[in-house]
Amino acid sequence: MKLDEAIERYIAYISTERRFAAGTVANYAADLADLRTLLERYGVTDTAELTAREVRAWQMDHMERGEAAGTVKRRLATVGSWLRYMRRMGWVESDIMAKVTPPRVPKRMPVFYKESETEHLYDEGLFGDDFWGRRDALMLRMLYETGVRRSELAGLKEGSVDFGALTLKVLGKRNKERLIPIENELAHNISEYIALKKQTVPPTEWLFVNKKGGQISASQVYTVVKKYMTGLSNADRISPHVFRHSFATHILSEGGDLEAIRQLLGHESLSTTEIYTHVTREHLKEVYRNAHPRGRKGK
Repeated sequence: MKLDEAIERYIAYISTERRFAAGTVANYAADLADLRTLLERYGVTDTAELTAREVRAWQMDHMERGEAAGTVKRRLATVGSWLRYMRRMGWVESDIMAKVTPPRVPKRMPVFYKESETEHLYDEGLFGDDFWGRRDALMLRMLYETGVRRSELAGLKEGSVDFGALTLKVLGKRNKERLIPIENELAHNISEYIALKKQTVPPTEWLFVNKKGGQISASQVYTVVKKYMTGLSNADRISPHVFRHSFATHILSEGGDLEAIRQLLGHESLSTTEIYTHVTREHLKEVYRNAHPRGRKGK
């Protein structure tokens, strides 16, 4: 099988059968095109000629360019997925990636907003009293109270909210749906917001709209979060995703179940969610050092 055809068929597979998001497909295509360029230098044009040697050379090439270990590891994951597909199709025989060692990526602790900072989201006067101020307030509160990603928030429709069951239907990665419970107060806020929206902008199914009345974009969600949280928080990073970290960390610190948090966040693996146990441990240590008499003596 010629490499060009193997790549084309794999991209078609993840686009149509696996239904990966358009951005993910674009990243995979770019990574494989980049690998194809290196393989040309090595004279490799057929899948049967591909070995771990070329993949390792490609990895080293990116590391020598100064790329972060996490980026290189992501690129290798793309190649690994492509190679697994080709093995299933019978285009390569050996497990090439078994002979490739990805770079070690240092663990980064998720950044989260403190509870004392997120409490200000409910202060009177923080947001404007017009429709757009109500929209901003609801967006930030929903990010914090549900842990949804900014793309998921932007994709919510009025029909995503079940006011009777008090649940929010979210379309996550790879078009996987999940239900998130919401509180009565948040449901009431959403209901009031929808009523005001109908008086302000033309009819639309989208829950959150931009100034033109169309669906709000993920980048516009980021702008709104930056606008308010920059003045409220001392976190090292300000973004919608920090609300997601805060949602998980605050629930866990109150004794929440890790498996339940995994389901609420839509993580496929519990190992992804377990990072928050480390965050809460470090947070407890910091609280002890700052508040306990013996902890302060150790400073």
